[in-house]
Amino acid sequence: MSDQRHVVVVRKAEHADVDSLVACSRALFAEDAGTRDPSINVDWPREHGPQRFTAGIDDPDRLLLVADRDGEVVGHLTGVVAEGSAMKPVRVASLVSMYVQPAHRREQIGGRLIGEFTAWAKERGAQVAEVTAYSSNTEAIRFYERNGFASKSVTLEIAL
Repeated sequence: MSDQRHVVVVRKAEHADVDSLVACSRALFAEDAGTRDPSINVDWPREHGPQRFTAGIDDPDRLLLVADRDGEVVGHLTGVVAEGSAMKPVRVASLVSMYVQPAHRREQIGGRLIGEFTAWAKERGAQVAEVTAYSSNTEAIRFYERNGFASKSVTLEIAL
């Protein structure tokens, strides 16, 4: 029997994917925000994810993508397009969250998710795309830079 690699399909999320989106989001929070920012509610995906993902699937200004491997969601991306402000009067696409299960990293899934996101953003008239990453998450920053994002500003914070 030959070792066949199963194809990962990147597609728009459907209502049947909500539980998988919540699971991916929980994994992202546990791995990233939960280890880097004590002010983050790591239970947000469980508490609010089902409602937010369900609403987002039907919202034309939101994008929810899944990376599907034989019916199993192994990654996701969520994004939104919004009008800018008087100070920055352009439509902006924000990559809100993205996660690929560790066993499936280095398979170009993240790059494919970004490609779908940027194509969707252009179709929606966005002129700029942005993403936020924790400064201590150097691996994520390098990934986003390899996919065309460049550092534009730095947010500094102090706990009170």
